[in-house]
Amino acid sequence: MDAHSSHQGYFSIDKKKGKKARFVEGKVDRKTQTSDDTDAYDLIMRDKERLLSLDEPVRFIFSHSALREGWDNPNVFQICTLKTQGESEIRSRQEIGRGLRLCVNQNGERMDESVLGSEVQELNKLTLITDMAFGKFATALQEGLAESMSTRPRAVDAGLFAGQILTDANGAQITITPTLATAIYEDLLQQGYVHRGALTDKYYAAKDAGTVQVAEEVQGCEGAVMQVLSSIYDPRALRPENAHDNNVQAKVDEQKLHDREFAKLWQRINRKTFYTVSFDTQELIDRSVRELDAHLNISKVYVKTEYGEQTARLTSREQLEQGQAFVKRHNDQDAADRVALGNVRYDLVGKLVEETGLTRATIAAILQGIAPLVFAQYELNPEDFIIKAGKIINNQKADMIIEHITYNRLEESYSADIFMLANLHGRQGVNAMPADRSLYNYVIYDSDNERRFAHELDVCDKIAVYVKLPGSFFISTPVGKYNPDWAIAFHEGTVKHIYFIAETKGTTLLDRNELRGVEDLKIQCAKAHFAAISNDSVVYDVVDSYDKLMQVVME
Repeated sequence: MDAHSSHQGYFSIDKKKGKKARFVEGKVDRKTQTSDDTDAYDLIMRDKERLLSLDEPVRFIFSHSALREGWDNPNVFQICTLKTQGESEIRSRQEIGRGLRLCVNQNGERMDESVLGSEVQELNKLTLITDMAFGKFATALQEGLAESMSTRPRAVDAGLFAGQILTDANGAQITITPTLATAIYEDLLQQGYVHRGALTDKYYAAKDAGTVQVAEEVQGCEGAVMQVLSSIYDPRALRPENAHDNNVQAKVDEQKLHDREFAKLWQRINRKTFYTVSFDTQELIDRSVRELDAHLNISKVYVKTEYGEQTARLTSREQLEQGQAFVKRHNDQDAADRVALGNVRYDLVGKLVEETGLTRATIAAILQGIAPLVFAQYELNPEDFIIKAGKIINNQKADMIIEHITYNRLEESYSADIFMLANLHGRQGVNAMPADRSLYNYVIYDSDNERRFAHELDVCDKIAVYVKLPGSFFISTPVGKYNPDWAIAFHEGTVKHIYFIAETKGTTLLDRNELRGVEDLKIQCAKAHFAAISNDSVVYDVVDSYDKLMQVVME
């Protein structure tokens, strides 16, 4: 591609300079709203179909000023400013805000999660190349977005658990009293999972590895405790990514890509499928009614009041930062009555339709069928009723889909180009490790469990090649796209099952009760998918470790 033609958009040639033509920034006349660069203006404002075409050579690499002027290009994802931020906060917000959009393909279709699956965050990424002042502003803006999530609990304390109902692996339910809530909270402190009201990196690492430990009084309810803790806002989720933190990029080993072992593995797993589902609506209604009557328990809303006073004397800034400026003297907690819940009106049927994807008629039939005392819990806590009822209905829908889903092969298949196009960055020793037997020179992992698993694969003499599958490789399911973790090819004759697709889960998640609902449905769909395309030559299973993998492939 010719660099001159690529840069003609926002950095246009000043034609008045004759032979000494130089690149200048196109201006828009505020009175006429026209540009002094007609070609660039027509392309951006009037000829957008041509602009989106991959055949159009113009590329908007750095587009700071165009965003400020409001010119609309849906595929601007780099903002470069080689100047100070300036005094206008509104203008800075506009410049960043116009880059925080979902991109479109050349047909004008938004590239959202329904199209890209887990890759949506990777493709729709705004990059700021800027000075320190503007960089601090961008970080502050991101933190401001986090602050707006005021409905999410922000601190872990005993009150977070009080009144909750936890379900153990056997289906037994435990109602958390204030005393038991205190025991759970103190154990979290002792384990190092909570520090000053915030979940620690140790907790998130244990969660990823599936090794979270809970108080003795709620043993067996690890999954339920983690579900309560997941309601806490995680500040890392909206933290801007620092490009300097990524010091390695995983690249495909092209020799392995064309080796016989990987070619045979890829030939067996790259075929696409479509699914069909048919089940009786009345059966779904009956099953949902039975489960709601048996297991729907709504938590009451509690009002917690804390009283404190400022300390008599402040001696340092550190005293303020450590929360020692105020001392809590006493607190109280009471169940809220209906008046305290406010006068918000809910479209109960509509909300459950959104949660489940069922029709209004089906949801209405389910609500009419449940026991009056069960339905009466709706007044205690409407939000909790909608969430828990939706989850129970979805679990029943998932079970029925598993029983009645069929996958069929398509002639279409994935190209091996998806490995070349994957954009995989990481930091060595943090979430990246060098690899010898992997298709990539580095493995980018998501948890310590995945790191351990990848290391064992890399040193196993029985393995010819393995790869952590990119997010663009997915299986269509009724509850969204599913991306398996690993594809592994063993040397022929060393194991019973030569080709294996592994989903790695922590030990606490391997229990069937912890994999209910959407997660279990995706796994069952994946089994049906690989059975349909491989004639049992490819084994798919959920494992928690390398030892479990070898146990499966050797049997």
